[in-house]
Amino acid sequence: MKRHCTTFYIEFYKTSRISQKQTDQSRIFALSQEISEMKNIRNFCIIAHIDHGKSTLADRLLDFTGAVTERQKQNQLLDNMDLERERGITIKSHAIQMEYTHEGEQFVLNLIDTPGHVDFSYEVSRSIAACEGALLVVDAAQSIQAQTISNLYLALENDLEIIPVLNKVDLPSANVEEVTDDIVDLLGCSPDEIIPASAKTGIGIQEILSAIISRIPSPKGKIDAPLQALIFDSVYNPFRGVETYFRILNGSIRKGQKIQFIATSKTYNADEIGTLKLTQEPKQKINAGDVGYLITGIKEAKEIKVGDTITDPDFPTTGAISGFEEVKPMVFAGIYPVDTEEYEELRASMEKLQLNDASLVFSPESSAALGFGFRCGFLGMLHLEIIQERLEREFDMTVITTVPNVSYHAFTKKNSDEILLVNNPSDLPDPSFLDRVEEPYIKATIITKSEFVGNVMSLCIEKRGQITNQTYLTPERVELSFDMPLAEIVFDFYDRLKTVSKGYASFDYAPIGLRSSKLVKVDILLNASPVDALSALIHTDNAYTIGKKMCEKLRQLIPRQQFDIPIQAAIGAKIISRETIKALRKDVTAKCYGGDISRKRKLLEKQKKGKKKMRQIGNVEIPQQAFMAVLKLND
Repeated sequence: MKRHCTTFYIEFYKTSRISQKQTDQSRIFALSQEISEMKNIRNFCIIAHIDHGKSTLADRLLDFTGAVTERQKQNQLLDNMDLERERGITIKSHAIQMEYTHEGEQFVLNLIDTPGHVDFSYEVSRSIAACEGALLVVDAAQSIQAQTISNLYLALENDLEIIPVLNKVDLPSANVEEVTDDIVDLLGCSPDEIIPASAKTGIGIQEILSAIISRIPSPKGKIDAPLQALIFDSVYNPFRGVETYFRILNGSIRKGQKIQFIATSKTYNADEIGTLKLTQEPKQKINAGDVGYLITGIKEAKEIKVGDTITDPDFPTTGAISGFEEVKPMVFAGIYPVDTEEYEELRASMEKLQLNDASLVFSPESSAALGFGFRCGFLGMLHLEIIQERLEREFDMTVITTVPNVSYHAFTKKNSDEILLVNNPSDLPDPSFLDRVEEPYIKATIITKSEFVGNVMSLCIEKRGQITNQTYLTPERVELSFDMPLAEIVFDFYDRLKTVSKGYASFDYAPIGLRSSKLVKVDILLNASPVDALSALIHTDNAYTIGKKMCEKLRQLIPRQQFDIPIQAAIGAKIISRETIKALRKDVTAKCYGGDISRKRKLLEKQKKGKKKMRQIGNVEIPQQAFMAVLKLND
């Protein structure tokens, strides 16, 4: 009996060891399969100056890899906003997955198309954080522009593999040899590494795909490590809640598992996970190195922070992913609902927009003229326009936007070390208590043709710029560097730069800190009542001319009333400019056919009294264009 028991245990031990060995083998096999899959993943983005053909190149790559059907094909395929298609610009980064067979091996390519405009460089920094390589697209007709250099430096800081692509080689104005030399000088690569292509006709697309596979490294992550994923974007879906886009650096994520956001320490269920094809493709599991989406049923915008790390609450990662660039708003403006009852509705719309656009910053504020609204921070004037238009189109909100301004630092005489943040001209302390004001400065880089150097310099000096560097890239093209106040480039600088250079100048800027400046607050008085929404902080030297221009502009825009409306610009108690909108007058003397003059005088005096009374009690409606009028003072 004892012998039988012993034999049974030996047999059981043998079989259990065999099954354990088989389990280990199958685990090792599954792990090695996942690692080999990871080797066949390439994550890359497309970076370039505005209008150099990023979205068109993305379209051709999708066509070539068969990611879209003939029926789905259209121009700017990834640009899914009406605004993007109308303006022909990319506003949001767009991620998409493609499958491509190279030399008998199946590869997964995760592409992120990025915006080119300087206002949306934050979107570019987010996309770069989720990639290992970048296609640097340069227009063969326009050569290297300011934003090309800026985005390149951003990619190099993140150790990305750069593949230079010379686009639009099919154009009659293409200057292939010269632009190739420019790229070689910029990157220090050999001319053979530059791929000539035409995103429109499909030239060089095969070579680009081969270069992506051979040159860009596969993701370096551990599948068996704790889950560590970077959130690089999020989109609000009214039916499914928040869709979070992520890139897994280590570990893997399964459908239905518990996940945790490190920034908020909140735990959720992964209700749905998948990869981003042209339409979302649900998956059971996504491994390290891949890009995907996650739906957790979150309805609150504040709960997800772009740049945050996703982990497993049971096996958490040791630390959050660092190196993600925080958003820095450049321009501030007030956004108010036309109807004050729509304030809460506007708040909800702004929160949903913020989720879709992480670079939007807002906080509540109130105005005597406009009631309750929000003080919003934007990346630039284009960003402000886009947000305003999206509020109207997507959320059916009609809003009033106040005069944009930048953020200043004020110091009082009482406490000269304590910083008072001035985002709104009304926040500026009284001039008698004020010690100094510091305003933000930028380093502006302008690349233009040598014949327009004089015009560009004159414009920059007019805008209080100081030239710091002048470099001839070629005998024809010059790079100019200026230190300028940010406030001076906010409004009409870009338009005027394009005008003085006949469209040839390209512009890029980066903040360089704050400097002390002589600033005054210019108030606009309408019918002797100050309109705080039209107040502006202006440099002392420009205050009189801008005050005068503002009054003249408002005189044209504000409709005539039944009484005279004086428009005044003032610095403190001192009136520096005045314009009057004359009253609409009825001809009260029309019924007097001749007769005594005193009768006519009596009627005119009676009218004059009525007009005076009206002026005392009358309200002046200010149209929306008037708030933006200050931006176009040089028109």
